[in-house]
Amino acid sequence: MSPAPEAIVAAARAWLGTPYRHQAATLGAGCDCVGLLRGVWRSLYGKEPPALPPYRADWRDLRDADAFIGLAEAWLRPVEGPLAVGQIALFRLGRLPLPKHCGILVGNSRFIHAQERLGVTEASLSDNWRRRIAARFTFPDFKDV
Repeated sequence: MSPAPEAIVAAARAWLGTPYRHQAATLGAGCDCVGLLRGVWRSLYGKEPPALPPYRADWRDLRDADAFIGLAEAWLRPVEGPLAVGQIALFRLGRLPLPKHCGILVGNSRFIHAQERLGVTEASLSDNWRRRIAARFTFPDFKDV
Protein backbone atom coordinates (compact mmCIF):
# COMPACT_ATOMS: atom_id res chain seq x y z
CA MET A 1 0.00 0.00 0.00
CA SER A 2 1.28 3.47 -0.95
CA PRO A 3 0.83 6.64 1.07
CA ALA A 4 -2.57 8.23 0.44
CA PRO A 5 -2.54 11.30 -1.82
CA GLU A 6 -4.15 13.32 0.99
CA ALA A 7 -1.31 12.40 3.35
CA ILE A 8 1.28 13.41 0.75
CA VAL A 9 -0.44 16.78 0.18
CA ALA A 10 -0.72 17.43 3.93
CA ALA A 11 2.94 16.58 4.46
CA ALA A 12 4.00 18.86 1.58
CA ARG A 13 1.80 21.75 2.72
CA ALA A 14 3.42 21.63 6.16
CA TRP A 15 6.60 22.89 4.44
CA LEU A 16 4.99 26.00 2.92
CA GLY A 17 6.99 29.09 3.86
CA THR A 18 10.20 27.18 4.56
CA PRO A 19 13.09 29.24 3.11
CA TYR A 20 15.24 27.95 0.28
CA ARG A 21 18.57 26.42 1.37
CA HIS A 22 20.64 24.29 -1.00
CA GLN A 23 20.92 20.65 0.15
CA ALA A 24 18.97 21.34 3.35
CA ALA A 25 15.88 19.46 4.53
CA THR A 26 14.79 21.09 7.78
CA LEU A 27 11.15 22.11 8.18
CA GLY A 28 10.87 25.85 8.78
CA ALA A 29 14.63 26.42 8.54
CA GLY A 30 15.42 25.58 4.92
CA CYS A 31 15.29 23.15 2.03
CA ASP A 32 15.72 22.85 -1.70
CA CYS A 33 13.43 20.85 -4.01
CA VAL A 34 15.10 17.55 -3.11
CA GLY A 35 15.07 18.51 0.57
CA LEU A 36 11.31 19.03 0.33
CA LEU A 37 10.95 15.46 -0.95
CA ARG A 38 13.24 14.23 1.85
CA GLY A 39 11.08 15.98 4.43
CA VAL A 40 7.83 14.62 3.01
CA TRP A 41 9.42 11.15 2.90
CA ARG A 42 10.34 11.43 6.62
CA SER A 43 6.78 12.50 7.42
CA LEU A 44 5.26 9.60 5.48
CA TYR A 45 7.65 6.80 6.45
CA GLY A 46 9.14 7.98 9.75
CA LYS A 47 12.74 7.69 8.58
CA GLU A 48 15.26 9.22 6.19
CA PRO A 49 15.18 8.22 2.53
CA PRO A 50 18.19 6.44 1.03
CA ALA A 51 21.47 8.38 1.09
CA LEU A 52 21.89 11.17 -1.43
CA PRO A 53 24.90 11.73 -3.64
CA PRO A 54 26.21 15.32 -3.62
CA TYR A 55 24.54 17.60 -6.17
CA ARG A 56 25.18 21.08 -7.46
CA ALA A 57 23.02 24.14 -6.86
CA ASP A 58 23.41 25.51 -10.38
CA TRP A 59 20.80 23.92 -12.63
CA ARG A 60 22.73 25.16 -15.67
CA ASP A 61 25.68 22.95 -14.71
CA LEU A 62 25.47 19.85 -16.90
CA ARG A 63 28.03 17.81 -14.97
CA ASP A 64 26.24 14.84 -13.43
CA ALA A 65 23.05 15.91 -15.29
CA ASP A 66 21.60 12.41 -15.14
CA ALA A 67 22.11 12.11 -11.37
CA PHE A 68 18.80 13.86 -10.64
CA ILE A 69 16.66 11.41 -12.57
CA GLY A 70 18.81 8.55 -11.26
CA LEU A 71 18.00 9.63 -7.72
CA ALA A 72 14.26 9.63 -8.49
CA GLU A 73 14.50 6.20 -10.12
CA ALA A 74 16.29 4.83 -7.04
CA TRP A 75 13.86 6.30 -4.46
CA LEU A 76 10.52 6.38 -6.23
CA ARG A 77 8.23 4.47 -8.61
CA PRO A 78 7.71 5.82 -12.16
CA VAL A 79 4.14 6.48 -13.31
CA GLU A 80 2.44 7.11 -16.62
CA GLY A 81 -1.06 8.21 -17.54
CA PRO A 82 -2.81 11.32 -16.32
CA LEU A 83 -1.41 13.70 -13.74
CA ALA A 84 -2.65 12.88 -10.25
CA VAL A 85 -2.52 14.41 -6.79
CA GLY A 86 0.44 13.13 -4.77
CA GLN A 87 2.69 12.48 -7.75
CA ILE A 88 6.20 13.90 -7.92
CA ALA A 89 6.93 15.77 -11.15
CA LEU A 90 10.48 16.22 -12.43
CA PHE A 91 10.92 19.37 -14.51
CA ARG A 92 13.40 20.40 -17.18
CA LEU A 93 14.68 23.95 -16.70
CA GLY A 94 15.59 26.25 -19.54
CA ARG A 95 16.61 24.28 -22.59
CA LEU A 96 18.14 21.38 -20.68
CA PRO A 97 17.13 17.93 -21.94
CA LEU A 98 17.15 16.32 -18.47
CA PRO A 99 15.21 17.35 -15.36
CA LYS A 100 16.89 19.43 -12.65
CA HIS A 101 13.89 20.39 -10.47
CA CYS A 102 10.98 18.63 -8.77
CA GLY A 103 7.67 19.34 -7.11
CA ILE A 104 4.67 17.52 -5.65
CA LEU A 105 1.29 17.74 -7.39
CA VAL A 106 -1.34 18.89 -4.87
CA GLY A 107 -4.31 19.55 -7.16
CA ASN A 108 -5.38 19.39 -10.78
CA SER A 109 -3.41 22.53 -11.55
CA ARG A 110 -1.26 23.13 -8.45
CA PHE A 111 2.08 21.90 -7.16
CA ILE A 112 4.41 22.57 -4.24
CA HIS A 113 8.11 23.10 -4.78
CA ALA A 114 11.13 24.85 -3.27
CA GLN A 115 12.47 27.67 -5.38
CA GLU A 116 15.45 29.97 -4.90
CA ARG A 117 14.51 33.35 -3.39
CA LEU A 118 10.93 32.14 -2.78
CA GLY A 119 11.33 29.09 -0.59
CA VAL A 120 8.59 26.46 -0.49
CA THR A 121 5.50 27.69 -2.29
CA GLU A 122 2.32 26.34 -3.79
CA ALA A 123 2.24 27.37 -7.44
CA SER A 124 0.04 27.11 -10.49
CA LEU A 125 0.88 24.22 -12.79
CA SER A 126 0.72 26.51 -15.80
CA ASP A 127 1.14 25.36 -19.39
CA ASN A 128 4.76 26.49 -19.14
CA TRP A 129 5.40 24.19 -16.17
CA ARG A 130 3.41 21.32 -17.75
CA ARG A 131 5.57 21.44 -20.89
CA ARG A 132 8.66 21.08 -18.71
CA ILE A 133 7.55 17.83 -17.03
CA ALA A 134 10.15 15.22 -17.98
CA ALA A 135 9.00 12.36 -15.71
CA ARG A 136 6.58 11.58 -12.92
CA PHE A 137 6.89 9.29 -9.94
CA THR A 138 4.96 8.17 -6.87
CA PHE A 139 6.20 7.42 -3.39
CA PRO A 140 6.85 3.68 -2.90
CA ASP A 141 4.66 1.24 -1.01
CA PHE A 142 5.25 1.14 2.74
CA LYS A 143 6.45 -2.48 2.50
CA ASP A 144 9.19 -1.46 0.05
CA VAL A 145 10.78 1.19 2.29
